[in-house]
Amino acid sequence: MAQYFLSNLDEWVNMQKRTADLFKSIDQEIKRKGDALDRLELILATRAAFQHMSRTIKAFDQWLQDPLILANLDKQSLLEVWNATFNMLQALLELDIKHTSMFREYADKMLREGKVNPLTMLTMARSGASEDVGRERRTPPPSITM
Repeated sequence: MAQYFLSNLDEWVNMQKRTADLFKSIDQEIKRKGDALDRLELILATRAAFQHMSRTIKAFDQWLQDPLILANLDKQSLLEVWNATFNMLQALLELDIKHTSMFREYADKMLREGKVNPLTMLTMARSGASEDVGRERRTPPPSITM
């Protein structure tokens, strides 16, 4: 049983290394294409990265609930995980705030100038989202007590 557990850890690490290599090659391809890069390629690459990040975060959360980890992982390792997690969280929040604010200003300008794609406006009107554009993607902030 212990060997199975260790084997699973090895498999996870190897999969993450292959994924890191894959995304490094995707990043190099994005940089290589420069101005010739299509917006859709950026959207797909970003979504793939987000999906893998979500999967990794979920696995990390499950790992931190594992009794073996809870009982045996040393405080220094947990502190290292916390510090890295906090830094990633702050970077993600800063990115989200910056780009959501930027897009909000852009969308407001486009709406005032009547330059929003009519099909997009039709979709928003049909879904009843014209008053609450973007609200569905937001979730309430977490409530954490210590």
